[in-house]
Amino acid sequence: MYYSDRTDAGRRLAAELTHLRGADPVVVGLPRGGVPVAAEVAGVLGAPLDICVIRKLGVPVQPELGMGAIGEGGARVLNERVIRGAGVTSEQLARVEQDERAELERRAKRYRRGRDAVDLRGRTVVVVDDGIATGSSARAACQIVRARGAARVVLAVPVAPSDWETTMAGAADELVCPYTPSRFWAIGEFYTDFGQTDDAEVLACLEQAGSEPPRVRELEIRAPGAHLSGELTLPQNPSGVVLFAHGSGSSRFSPRNRLVAGSLNRAGLGTLLFDLLTVDEEPDRHKVFDPELLGDRLSAATRRLADEPGADGLPFGYFGASTGAAAALVAAAEPGSRVAAIVSRGGRPDLAGARLAEVRAPTLLIVGGADRAVLELNRQARALLHCESSLAVVPGATHLFEEPRALEAVAELAADWFTRWFSRFAQAEDDHWTI
Repeated sequence: MYYSDRTDAGRRLAAELTHLRGADPVVVGLPRGGVPVAAEVAGVLGAPLDICVIRKLGVPVQPELGMGAIGEGGARVLNERVIRGAGVTSEQLARVEQDERAELERRAKRYRRGRDAVDLRGRTVVVVDDGIATGSSARAACQIVRARGAARVVLAVPVAPSDWETTMAGAADELVCPYTPSRFWAIGEFYTDFGQTDDAEVLACLEQAGSEPPRVRELEIRAPGAHLSGELTLPQNPSGVVLFAHGSGSSRFSPRNRLVAGSLNRAGLGTLLFDLLTVDEEPDRHKVFDPELLGDRLSAATRRLADEPGADGLPFGYFGASTGAAAALVAAAEPGSRVAAIVSRGGRPDLAGARLAEVRAPTLLIVGGADRAVLELNRQARALLHCESSLAVVPGATHLFEEPRALEAVAELAADWFTRWFSRFAQAEDDHWTI
């Protein structure tokens, strides 16, 4: 696995951390390279973003040997074994700490620009860096946030050596890393772009995160024959809401759909991730591949959303993956459907059959260039659509879009499509037109 850049790494890391969304976490990035990674994680979790400015306390005659670390708010952790072994006196320790405290405060002032540090007391704190080599900085950061009152510490990085759990044992309550290669020389070898992060980028991340995070709430949906659970995310002043219809064997917790949903949220679009089937229904393959049943469920979720404060009156769109694409098209074909746009990712629109001709919502079909069988099925299905449509091929991508930047390309295409057609739909509504 290679990451294209720190933003890509942050999005992929965030997909591994969605179980923390209900824990009211704070995301803390290590300046400078860890901050753009942390910004993506904070966006997906709907969590505040902060930084952990730390300074190592080096032994006076051997500064590269750490005898402790300090952080903001007077946080201080010491390695008594190193202090005793190096014979460091209390006066020497005080002088080193005084010098490093001055540098720490200078850096914190530059980054914060008058903003107070987030209060970590009693919170779940996710410490994020762009990778781990030796782990000394990450370990110190975990100790510092715990000293600042964190109740639970999660250390999360995009890449680390295969033995990192042993190396970092005891540093945090939970360790999360999606890629732990056995061959590891340096963090930068796993990034296409590992250019130095400058202060301006750190400040931009903090400024952007300073805006109000998206509102996330659980939704119960009464559908034909089932009660379904969903998660509605609304950013400030959304231009519309996209309902996700996942494919077979998936759920509202799908990392791929959550990555796309996070990108849509950052583009100012609301999202509803929900389960099309109950836990008891999931093993039934007839229901998994029944686009009429799944389309009815999606229509029920759309009606439920139309009554939800903050979403009522907004344009709605469908994002369907795999067999979920057929469900989206079936729901959109229902008489009186007000869906404004549809996007299919690696979908099976052919399963919608004759209903394709009844779809009126503008439809974008996204397929991986290496997913040849599905690409041909999409070409055939598009020929049956009587609505505005487009076929976008992501070069080199396979069915699950697991290649570097493939899912990001899907998210960008989807955001552009929904934003474009939501705007036109809203204008049409204002002018009493129909699309």
